[in-house]
Amino acid sequence: MTSIKHTTYLDKSQFPYPFCPGCGHGKIIDSLDKALVHLSIDPHKLVIVTDIGCAGLSDRYFLTNTFHGLHGRSITYATGIKLANPELEVIVIIGDGGCGIGGHHLLNAARRNIGITTIVFNNLNYGMTGGEHSVTTPSGSQTVTTPFEQLEYPMDICGTVITNGAAFVARSTTFDLALPDLLTSAITNDGFSLVDIWELCTAHFASINRLNKKKLHQTLERFSLPTGILKNNLRHEFSKAYRKVHQEELGKKPGIVEGIPTQYPHNISNPVRIVLAGSAGAKIGSAASLFAQAAIRSGLYASQRNDYPVTVKSGHSISEIIISPQEIRYTGIEKPDLVITLFPEGLGKSKTWTNKLTNADWLYITSDLQEIKTKALKITINFSGHKKEHRAIIALTLALSQLEYFPLEAFREAIISRPQYAQDNLFAFETGLSLDQT
Repeated sequence: MTSIKHTTYLDKSQFPYPFCPGCGHGKIIDSLDKALVHLSIDPHKLVIVTDIGCAGLSDRYFLTNTFHGLHGRSITYATGIKLANPELEVIVIIGDGGCGIGGHHLLNAARRNIGITTIVFNNLNYGMTGGEHSVTTPSGSQTVTTPFEQLEYPMDICGTVITNGAAFVARSTTFDLALPDLLTSAITNDGFSLVDIWELCTAHFASINRLNKKKLHQTLERFSLPTGILKNNLRHEFSKAYRKVHQEELGKKPGIVEGIPTQYPHNISNPVRIVLAGSAGAKIGSAASLFAQAAIRSGLYASQRNDYPVTVKSGHSISEIIISPQEIRYTGIEKPDLVITLFPEGLGKSKTWTNKLTNADWLYITSDLQEIKTKALKITINFSGHKKEHRAIIALTLALSQLEYFPLEAFREAIISRPQYAQDNLFAFETGLSLDQT
């Protein structure tokens, strides 16, 4: 919680909501906002996690940290975020479709008692893709994929997570005036919390089945699904308990986590955005990670985003690196200050960024690639005779020696900090200090 009183957590410049008239999604977002205002959580310590579906459109409206991922995987991402930093308040927004697709993640988050709050936007069908039946579609209903009758028994999301050990479980509807209070209770429980909120999909399910507020409540009664708080207890929250046990085994005080030491000065006053474009299997991401660590050793903030195909060992590999003397609020790169293109696989992927370079920017490119027209100052590197796994560190070392963002020694220290690969990477580092370039 924070002493600063927030009046809203929503970015109202993004209004209106994109949902269909009568859809309950907007009511749930407004209720969540009221709960957050009541709790006055520091927005910097709050993460909203969403995935695909109409509910997944919600994150853009929150003035907090947000994460948007693949369908059904939001609980997985939220689990990772909470494990990485148990002090964060992590809230998942997911649809009934996501609960079906990611059911395994739902079960295990409840079983482990991961301290996240899961809010289910349950409109009883896949609303975004045309009204197909989902795991919560009531028996006897009609959808575009069950035009005669839905024969399957609906999944009781609350009952499922209760059986698997969830700490706080509640069910409600978008017509419940006390919904903000219910969400407040869910968020304040330290363990895994879930609120299953039934609503009307006016575009598909409600119109086909002539569903309204009265019939929605009758459906809940027909399947013996009670509303209100169904479970509220306390047991050890996994992320904190796990960290405490393992830190005690190592003889450390709980909560003390060793970070990267600041050992060197830096020479930048504004953020520097770097794109490292190469080939899968060529240690692009590893080299970028070492460079980011070196920046942190120099008193800078650093972020890294990687992009590579599902094949992992073939195709492109891209790392976006931002180093900054100020906190980094957005990790995407619209226009870079430096592009390093090392392999043909990364050439096409980096062209959008390369085309945005100005005469104040830099382009480092290997001599065996096709000629590229650019306004930037271009440095061509001859990698003849060098292993492809060395190219990224060689190029980053060369660029650092010329652009002097921070001391080369910081990069060397970062390389040494990973002893398993230090000898090989140090060879690449030394090569970068003496490489032929034009």
